[in-house]
Amino acid sequence: MAALRAVLVLFDSLNLHFLDGRLPTPNFDRLRRQSVCFSNHFVGSMPCMPARRDIMTGRLSFLHRGWGPIEPFDNCFTHQLREAGVHTHLATDHYHYFEQGGATYHTQYSSYEFFRGQENDPWIGQVSKDLEEIGRTHHRLHLQRFAQNPKSLAYVDSRGAMADEQEMASFRCFTAGLDFLTRNRSAENWFLQIETFDPHEPFHAPARFRALFPNRYDGPILEWPLYAPVRETPAEIAELRANYSALVCYCDSLLGRLLDAFDAYNLWNDTALIVTTDHGFLLGEHDWWGKGQMPIFNEIARIPLYFHHPGLGQRAGGNCDGLTQNVDLMPTILETFAVEPPPGLHGNSLLGCITEGGQRRHALYGYWGSGINATDGRYSYFWYPQNDREAERCQYTLMPTHMDSFFSRDDLSRAELTPGFGFTDGIPVLKIPFTDLLENPNIAGNIDAQSALYDIVADPGQTKPCEDHRREAEFRTVIREQIKEMEAPPELLRRFTV
Repeated sequence: MAALRAVLVLFDSLNLHFLDGRLPTPNFDRLRRQSVCFSNHFVGSMPCMPARRDIMTGRLSFLHRGWGPIEPFDNCFTHQLREAGVHTHLATDHYHYFEQGGATYHTQYSSYEFFRGQENDPWIGQVSKDLEEIGRTHHRLHLQRFAQNPKSLAYVDSRGAMADEQEMASFRCFTAGLDFLTRNRSAENWFLQIETFDPHEPFHAPARFRALFPNRYDGPILEWPLYAPVRETPAEIAELRANYSALVCYCDSLLGRLLDAFDAYNLWNDTALIVTTDHGFLLGEHDWWGKGQMPIFNEIARIPLYFHHPGLGQRAGGNCDGLTQNVDLMPTILETFAVEPPPGLHGNSLLGCITEGGQRRHALYGYWGSGINATDGRYSYFWYPQNDREAERCQYTLMPTHMDSFFSRDDLSRAELTPGFGFTDGIPVLKIPFTDLLENPNIAGNIDAQSALYDIVADPGQTKPCEDHRREAEFRTVIREQIKEMEAPPELLRRFTV
């Protein structure tokens, strides 16, 4: 069931609950009518770049590695497509691709374009800052962030440089993707990935979308929540949620530009389209902002996925309730082009899930070094080992970089070369102990977290843990079995024992 072309649209931090009718999102609604909508689609490795490694390789990476580059032994779908004669193109404004911890992702494509200005992207050479003016115009939460991380002051420069909608990085990113599509609409054998950082924070949306959400807040610029418990006033909470809502509506309009092109060029008949995100985001739910420091509630873990395939037109507008994950995108894209997937994947093609029903019985997801989470679509289980503070944690890599820095000399001095794993194709890798435990919020925030079981059908808001020790034991057994199959390292297996 091959297609001639395929497009993947990847948003960042898109909360599925904001697409449930509470906002005017006519283009997501329009896409739903042309696609199969997956109602039980979950994350894998968290957050941004680990999620992208999962998508590109079809394997969960969080058991062995945190935030880091594509490794020399990784089998990326882009490489498989290029070997089969398919041109792959990336149009992105996601600046993490161009930091040390992501620098090998964009080079996996045949061609790529990058548009500057999101979040902390240091693209404007402004030596001095008017700190007094910034102090007057920005909320204390912003000022706290700027004090903790001076790199984030780049956001102030970017915000001033992108006052008009057409100047925004996401607008230029989609324009570039549409230019590629227009130039190549009559060609065959190409894959296009349009990827925008929005609606990731800071929540700066064009004025016409922000005007849709008036509220009583009357203060300085407040678009960027801290990853922390909710302590803001009701007016401040309303302002942050309004800004996020406006940004989601703006993303909807960007999506509409692509759907217009599909209509104009009649691409629905021969071009596949996948629209999804890397993970969600908490906007006050469970009394938290953000991701990372709290359990991975479903506002983060359960994410939107729309899939249009020209061979499944009769199923357009329908739902698929099979349990799926982001690792399923890699084999799906390969099957779309009739390319045989490599061995050892954790993902399965979505085409089989649609046509044959079912997918997997359980999905595992999490951050490296933290708890392990699992769901069967009915229940979700968060497993945080007791007395886990002093447990050994090691990363396995040939690319020892964090998000925007190298591993410390102290960590590297403890590195040792190990034989590797089956998925490294016999290539030895560095085993690097992790020493700065409390400096990693994805771990430190959950050191003393409690394991919990939720019935996500009866209690979709995950407001009250279930008391079901038998089911918890079943989930622990499943987690142990699956991480063994995925070649979890010995120290990880030791952490997740009874």
